[in-house]
Amino acid sequence: MIKTKWNLSKLFKDEEKYIAEYESEVLMKTEAFIKKWSVRDDFQTSDKVLKEALDEYCVLTTDYDFYARESQYLGLWEDLEQENTEIKARINKLHVKAIDLYNQVEFFNLKVAKTPVANQKAMLESVLLSEYKHFLEMAYNNAKHWLTEDQEKIMNIKSKTSKSNWVQMVSDFIAKEKGKVTNSKGKSEVVPFSEIMSKINSTDKVERDSAAKLVHKINKKHSEAATYELNSILEDKFNTDKLRGFDRPDSQRHMSDDIESYVVDALVQTVTSNFHLAQEYYRLKAKYLGVKQLDYHERNVPVGDVEKKYTIEEGVDLVGKTLGNLDSEFKSIYFDFINNEQVDFYPKTGKRSGAYCSALNNKDPIFILMNYTDRLNDVLTLAHEVGHGIHFTLARAQNSVNFGASLATAEVASTFMEDFVLEEVEKGLKPQEKRLLAMERLNDEISTIFRQVACYNFETELHKTFREKGFLSTKEIGEIFLKHMKSYMGDAVKMNTGAENWWVYWSHIRSFFYVYSYSSGLLISKALQSLVRADSKNIEKVKDFMRAGRSQSPLQIFKQAGLDISHASFWQKGLSEVESAIQKAM
Repeated sequence: MIKTKWNLSKLFKDEEKYIAEYESEVLMKTEAFIKKWSVRDDFQTSDKVLKEALDEYCVLTTDYDFYARESQYLGLWEDLEQENTEIKARINKLHVKAIDLYNQVEFFNLKVAKTPVANQKAMLESVLLSEYKHFLEMAYNNAKHWLTEDQEKIMNIKSKTSKSNWVQMVSDFIAKEKGKVTNSKGKSEVVPFSEIMSKINSTDKVERDSAAKLVHKINKKHSEAATYELNSILEDKFNTDKLRGFDRPDSQRHMSDDIESYVVDALVQTVTSNFHLAQEYYRLKAKYLGVKQLDYHERNVPVGDVEKKYTIEEGVDLVGKTLGNLDSEFKSIYFDFINNEQVDFYPKTGKRSGAYCSALNNKDPIFILMNYTDRLNDVLTLAHEVGHGIHFTLARAQNSVNFGASLATAEVASTFMEDFVLEEVEKGLKPQEKRLLAMERLNDEISTIFRQVACYNFETELHKTFREKGFLSTKEIGEIFLKHMKSYMGDAVKMNTGAENWWVYWSHIRSFFYVYSYSSGLLISKALQSLVRADSKNIEKVKDFMRAGRSQSPLQIFKQAGLDISHASFWQKGLSEVESAIQKAM
């Protein structure tokens, strides 16, 4: 029997006892690190001393990390019970303590970053420091954007009130919503927001229109609060960029993702110049559905009965079979997640909508959140999030500063797994069913590649216009949103009344310029898929990229696999595959 709920005791067996012990140990170990290194500067001149300091810093951030394990524990719990004010209060209190502790250790990163230029070359060439080379490269390169220690402390302290609280407020408002959805037989049921969103894609037009009407109503209800929220975090971002000396709104994102702006620019420009492919797809979809235009909320509606149901058992087995065909280690990691109760599958009132994979460090358990409703898309979402989990698991070969994935690489493994699961689904289908599945696959690719770049363009104009005007009304935000959604969908999709507020619930635009990674991730994964299809032994190149974590830049990591993501021609090659798939689906 499949275990469908998280077991958060994986983090703390006996909450009251273990959390108290944990907090005491975190404080003790952090204070010991501060006492030893805050009075020293010799790690700026001696590679031996810097190695000692970084080794100890890695232990600190793996095992203690400013109450991160407790923070994850409470955050996961909150995502299951978003109306639980007691958890929110505990999170707020812990955040204050964590920021205070983090601020006390901030001196270390600042001193490393501001190592005298005369000493930096020797540090980068030191054999002793080889495992930390890329970490040091990034620190030295990004030092110009660091403020003084006291200023950095202020930035950390204000981050929650200036952004996080605003974003959480709107997210909580929406998560609490529920409403009555009606199907073609006139049967109605009251469902939470996460399930309302899944019913938007129902093949039953009455049901999806009923769900869409609810979403319009919910978005409009919270649009005023969301407008003040968005303006506040746009202003905070503008002020932060001025203080840090960033010349464009997305520069900080690129820096934190360890990717060059010209690489992202090449991606965004190439995809935008190919929006005609997305428009061609939506014309084809409208034709399949027998309508002249699709309503905005119908852009993801299946064109046929590909939307077959997959029980939890069927979905889990399908993903497991696919992963096993690719690599036995992938399959083993996947079933460990499920058997160890690290996946929470089903939606419920108050539970956060959507899906994610939460990986804290290179030691603690990885948790995956789902809202599984037996649809094909839920199976693909499971494959997607498990792809993240496998990536993080393999990246545990790295130390704590190199663990994980740059955002620029994070979506590669997830879309890689998702595509191979789709291929497994296709096996044994009849020709007509394969055509319908091809349309469904194209729908996902159009959304992942073109919609996300359209959103990136929306964000770009949003920040630019805000910086010119100082405040954007709900109407103005809606107009910019509609402009960029229309730009990639074309005339085959009608921007009906209510669509102008669909930015309200779109959380990604609050994680500024995050969305390019979906597009780049899928296009890079297509290239890796081609390598594996050409020779199954190339799966080791895929695993090498996952094991690399953040030990190199994305540009370097993929070059080792023979892929050069710096050229527009690389992105165009992936888009050509999409174009070919559209032609075959006609």
